[in-house]
Amino acid sequence: MTTDIRETRRPPVPVAYKRRMRLADTLQVICVTSVALVNAIFLADGGAAHFGTLADALTSAGILAGLVGTDLLLLMLVLAARLPPIDRAFGHDRAMAVHQQLGKPALYLLLGHAVLLIAGYAAAENVNVFAEMWGMLTTLPDMPLAFVGLGLLILVVVTSLVVVRRRFRYEAWHAVHLLAYLAVLVAIPHQLSVGNLLSEGTIARYYWLALYVGVAGSIVLFRFVLPVVRSVRHGLVVEDVQRVAPGVASIRLSGRHLQELKATSGQFFVWRFWSRGVWWQSHPFSLSAAPTETTLRITVRALGDASSALTTLKRGTRVSFEGPYGIFTDRARTAPGIVLIAAGIGVAPIRSLLETAQFSPGQATVILRSHTVGDSYLAEEVTQLCRERGADLRIIAGTRPPGVDSWLPADAYRAGITIRTIVPWVRAADVYVCGPRPWTDAVVRDARAAGLPARQIHYERFDW
Repeated sequence: MTTDIRETRRPPVPVAYKRRMRLADTLQVICVTSVALVNAIFLADGGAAHFGTLADALTSAGILAGLVGTDLLLLMLVLAARLPPIDRAFGHDRAMAVHQQLGKPALYLLLGHAVLLIAGYAAAENVNVFAEMWGMLTTLPDMPLAFVGLGLLILVVVTSLVVVRRRFRYEAWHAVHLLAYLAVLVAIPHQLSVGNLLSEGTIARYYWLALYVGVAGSIVLFRFVLPVVRSVRHGLVVEDVQRVAPGVASIRLSGRHLQELKATSGQFFVWRFWSRGVWWQSHPFSLSAAPTETTLRITVRALGDASSALTTLKRGTRVSFEGPYGIFTDRARTAPGIVLIAAGIGVAPIRSLLETAQFSPGQATVILRSHTVGDSYLAEEVTQLCRERGADLRIIAGTRPPGVDSWLPADAYRAGITIRTIVPWVRAADVYVCGPRPWTDAVVRDARAAGLPARQIHYERFDW
């Protein structure tokens, strides 16, 4: 007996979604408030009175730019720290998107901080800016460290640009990106030793120290302490490695008390496999099967030396991890139907979602996208699950049209096929998409064009 969901009216907003949005709104208010507090403390310290001359105006503007820029930089670090409330409210993809968007404004403000202060001090002392900069470096305490921090931040932001990032291997890019922590660390001393704004006993000093301690504590706790504690407690090891296709393998991991992780289908972990040649690298991979009390499974594709080595891991290899992360789960559902769309190795979380998602027969469609039918990884497992659960399966093969933002093959694009053509009742469903960034973005645009609101579209992009 199948359930007819051809009615395509937009479903009502569920209570769980409203609760998540309230959390998201609260976090956004906290972020905006932090920037407002920076400005308020500056003004309370008499900052508004220091714009009477050109030199004072340049210096005050430079101080304010530095304060706001530093606040944005700390927000970036918090967004990348994978704090549970942020993960529950936004998910990893959206949190990192905001993290990337803040990079340029933070850098521009901190560059403005340096330029405006140098110009302001030079105007006040009636010297040229180069002489003033040299004087700051040689006479002011901790100033050389501040310039080192600014240089490190420039390096981090430049290597984060897509056109530059593509020239790096992930491991090299990630190592450079970690310099952001060092950039913040070496900049702290000059904030405390230079100028009067953060002088001993001021509200500003205590506020910024509390901010630094809070951010550092969050990073240490959630990126280092908890992963180590959980890895030791649950004792994950490689139990089995099964070849799925050339260069693709499913890795089954076994451990203790895994139900305590509260992991669910669709989520991902950041894994570290303690084997020669790969122990120093961490890899984000989604679960490709529903987790159990004793096992987890991921499916990986060999895209480089490191991931190639993972397909030949030995039984018993110890594994440490961070996670679980992400809201690419059935808990994010807002509609009765579900449409699962994957390209390439993006099938991993889609396959695990198909195993556990709540739907009646006839309420689900799975779309696997590939260059050829043979490139549809885990297709046999997905086919079997669709048969058992009453889901419709579409395997769509073919190359995309050149120069066109389409997620479908060239012939389908020319025929005017869209997601609504393939799934007429899509407006009564949540759409889950996982694949490469450009392809995923094309699917999301098609879903929005079909009339789906943002709350019914969920995506994970295996890109960095």
